This record gives sequence, structure tokens and C-alpha cells, in this order.
Amino acid sequence: MPYKVKLNIFEGPMDLLLHLIRKHEIDIYDIPIALITKEYLDYLDLMKTLDLDVVGDFLVMAATLTQIKSKMLLPPEESETEEEGVDPRTELVERLLEYKKFKEAAQELKSQESLWIDTYAAGAPTDIKAEQEVVLINLNLLDLMEAFRKVLSRPNADGVHEVTVETMSIKEKISWIMDRLTQKQSVRFEELFPGLPPRQEIIVTFLALLEIIRLRLVRIEQTERFGPIRIRKAVQREDSAPEPHHTLPEHPNPEEP
Repeated sequence: MPYKVKLNIFEGPMDLLLHLIRKHEIDIYDIPIALITKEYLDYLDLMKTLDLDVVGDFLVMAATLTQIKSKMLLPPEESETEEEGVDPRTELVERLLEYKKFKEAAQELKSQESLWIDTYAAGAPTDIKAEQEVVLINLNLLDLMEAFRKVLSRPNADGVHEVTVETMSIKEKISWIMDRLTQKQSVRFEELFPGLPPRQEIIVTFLALLEIIRLRLVRIEQTERFGPIRIRKAVQREDSAPEPHHTLPEHPNPEEP
């Protein structure tokens, strides 16, 4: 499958750590390093499976987590008292807190920018709208990866008892997904993987979805953290231009079909 995913919406290793901390409702000052390291490495395996073009920085963080885990497993030196001992997690926690602070500040500035563009669109400089990020409504790609991991862990997804069939290409899967969205107003993420498809088909479908997101043909929505994910066809303006993401509804109705 000669296909590489290159998305500027993919967050870095610090975002993944914060995502895992939120997922498990962990105290950032008391990170269970063994659990987080295992979860982090599971995500790394997913990235390798998908051949995502972001693995380099994540490998560095994986080495850091493994080193911290090893230090915590080692017994303290006999001459080292409890007060003198330095928690191996301290530096990582400080980096996470600093990153979280700047991340929140950046999000606040981005919200203000969107508000300014909506308010003063008529007189706004054209270069402000020239480069729009691919935005996932109320979630990020890590949430999407979490849903993908659950689908991939289904029975038979590993290829056991798999019957050899002709696998659809990514291009064919894109057409198949768009056809589904033409028939229905929206579909749940799990509906893209009906039955118990082979592992290869699951991967191809997910890569097709990522490509559709990159092309801004769909909107991905999640009304609550770690809740159900829905895919909607992007609304087109009369001039067929893609719908600006800052005008998308932030509170979709979860009861819609």
C-alpha cells in the first residue's frame, strides 16, 4: 500500500501525552509512567501501521518515557534519602505544564482570530483566509486515532480466519464513503467498518477518511470528549467553494441521523 499520510492537523508527542492524561483523568503531577508509556507505545504502533509521516519526534518521546520508567523501577541509592531523591518525572511534568499553558494561549488567540474574521470579513486582508487549517469539530486527530484503535482491536481484525478477497483501493474507499454520505446526512465512525472486515481493509478505510478530511470534503464531529464520532459531508456554498471551518456549527445535534 504505497500511500503516505501527511496532515498538518496531526499534533506532536506532547499533545499525545496530554490526550492520554485527559483520557485516564490522571493528575498531571502524579503520572503513572508505566501506564502512559504502554499507551503511548500503542499509539506509536498505530502510526507505524498507517505509515504516518510524524514518527520521528514521537520516537524521541518514547525513548524519554522508557528512560523515566527504567529510573523509577531502579531502587534508590543507599546514601540517598527520600527528601534528596529527585522524581524522574519532574522534568517531564514541567515540560507538559509549560506546553499546556502555551497551547491554551494559542487556542484562545485562534478563537479571537476566528471571531475577528467573522466580524470583519468584508474588510479582512485576503492573506488571513489564504491558509485555513483542517479543523475537526470538537475533537482532534488523536480522538480519531482512538476510535480507529477500537475498531482495529475487534475480533478477526488481526486477520485470523480471514478469507482472501479483493481489497478496495484508497481511491475506491473514498468514493464508497462519499456515496454513504450522499445517502445519509451523517454516519457514525463505526459505520464505516461494517461487520468484521480484515485488518487491511480497516486500515485502507481509515486512510481514505484521512484523505477526505485533508481535502475538506467532510466534517468530523464529537459532541462530548471520548463520545461518539460522526462524519458529515461538508456543506458547499453556491459558488462551490469549500465551507470555511470557522462558520461550522460547534454544537451539532447528536440525535440527527
